[in-house]
Amino acid sequence: MEIEEASPLAATASPAPDAVRHPFLVALGERVRTLRLRRGMTRKAVAKSAEVSERHLANLEYGTGNVSILVLLQVANALQCELAELLGDVTTSSPEWLMIRELLERRGESDLRRARQSLSEMFHHAGSDRAKGARIALIGLRGAGKTSLGQRLAADLGYAFIELSREIEQFAGCSINEIHNLYGTNAYRRYERRALEEAIQIYPEVVIATPGGLVADAANFNLLLQHCTTVWLQADATDHMSRVAAQGDMRPMAASPEAMEDLKRILAGRSAFYAKADLRFDTSHHPDEDSAFHALRDLVRANVVT
Repeated sequence: MEIEEASPLAATASPAPDAVRHPFLVALGERVRTLRLRRGMTRKAVAKSAEVSERHLANLEYGTGNVSILVLLQVANALQCELAELLGDVTTSSPEWLMIRELLERRGESDLRRARQSLSEMFHHAGSDRAKGARIALIGLRGAGKTSLGQRLAADLGYAFIELSREIEQFAGCSINEIHNLYGTNAYRRYERRALEEAIQIYPEVVIATPGGLVADAANFNLLLQHCTTVWLQADATDHMSRVAAQGDMRPMAASPEAMEDLKRILAGRSAFYAKADLRFDTSHHPDEDSAFHALRDLVRANVVT
């Protein structure tokens, strides 16, 4: 066995013919073996560095071992690669992807933003600055005021107003909840994309109130950023909750105080995406809707409308 393992290209025993191997585990094993060979390492060397037995590593490579995530992390460290590369993340699927990843690693947010904008300009044909400025998209969690303030802003500017959730429901022929329950999240994202594309194509001047979770889909959020001036309507978590409840929707209060903690986690998880907006406006800094509307109108007119 020692002679056989002296070279990473040495022949190895194959699994039993009747072994049941899950396709994911087979693909995972192939990636581990490919990376090991690419680095010119023997199985013995990788096993020693990863602090696992050779047999355990062999089972992993053959796709017969249901390995734990911690063992995978140890193997990734031994192979000096990211865990994502073992799992088959798309950004590890080719040399070009890997080289792009290396260029972007450890870059700050400002550098990454410039890189994203450059790539967007390279691969997409966004409209002119004037066209983008005449499409104003309001983003943020439920209860931020996207619908109420958006309607008033559109009327003041003489623009059309669209609540994207209602457009999604028209395309699907059922409610948002029914889309998720009947068809799943992937179907919902397709309807969301279709509704957004149509709004961009049909309306040269429009205010769009977007669903709070749109930013969670990178493709749809990129489309929004390319064709619309985005405004993040911010609010404190307590204001989000109280406003939704005031609208007659008591679902967020059903599991209080757990619901409040969930809302805070959602807000924390999405804030980095909402922060990509062109403008920010904190509605919690205003005592009532009239005050918020006038301040938002002034912000938009000063920075967007020409």
